[in-house]
Amino acid sequence: MPSKIKSIYKAFGLTISSEIHLPELTQIGDVGIVTDVVIEQGNLRTLWPENSEEDFIINENWILFKIPQTALFLIQKGNKIVVSPMNGSDEDQIRLLLLGTCMGAILLQRKILPLHGSAIAIDGKAYAIVGDSGAGKSTLASSFLKKGYQLLSDDVIPITLNHANVPIVKPAYPQQKLWLESLNHFEMESTNYQPLFVRETKFAVPVESQFATEPFPLAGIFELVKVDCQEIDIQPIEKMQRFYKLYTHTYRNFFIQRAGLMEWHFDLSSKMMNKIDFHQISRPNTRFTANDLAELILTTLKLEETIHGY
Repeated sequence: MPSKIKSIYKAFGLTISSEIHLPELTQIGDVGIVTDVVIEQGNLRTLWPENSEEDFIINENWILFKIPQTALFLIQKGNKIVVSPMNGSDEDQIRLLLLGTCMGAILLQRKILPLHGSAIAIDGKAYAIVGDSGAGKSTLASSFLKKGYQLLSDDVIPITLNHANVPIVKPAYPQQKLWLESLNHFEMESTNYQPLFVRETKFAVPVESQFATEPFPLAGIFELVKVDCQEIDIQPIEKMQRFYKLYTHTYRNFFIQRAGLMEWHFDLSSKMMNKIDFHQISRPNTRFTANDLAELILTTLKLEETIHGY
């Protein structure tokens, strides 16, 4: 397969060289720049075991996975991604997998924690919104953007620890993914946005003007859950439950054990858990609540600022 021209991008706190065009990312230059991660095309068919019923093959050095009718992907040692497209594959879907599962794997291999959710910058601090798929993470983040705050990440949140063990959120890339229902609630015209592959009612929403380009310290995590009730409720998540929540909401957490990263993840979690505030927010599953949730979070942050004096 002939090599394509490589472009250099900045995302997830990393410098990325890619043969595959990634228009979602911020391009910073061409060849000649030292990079952290290389994305290239290659033939991975000989690596995939015949008659394998597995979707993922994982060890301490690499992660190999297969998406039928799309591509084989190999993620190696935190610095290389090889893509082997299949005939008739869709480039949009390949990019979604590169920026999602592949980058999540790269971050784990580099011992950078990838939380699954959205991160917002509020008054010089980062706050993560986590939860199961469909909980409304991106929609809630979009409500904060409507209030003038900045987006740090949508879907994969890269977190490192500084010298004082303070968790730091690195910027991912300036795009959200929103369902049509959310666009309608925010009075955003869907014809202005590109649908994501397959999910025709989910759209890529660029947010360059409200994207935070610098890292921020992580001050809190809000877990969003949908419940069968009419009222919104917020409760603190207590100490030992925080370990479970950090593991549950790590992006592609089934990679952790098979990649030999359980001890690292436990150690990182133990250092993080006392540095940040954790809350769980229960929201009704029958009505649009994003704006109310954003106000509740802002009120909670102001109250904690008064109590703690920071």
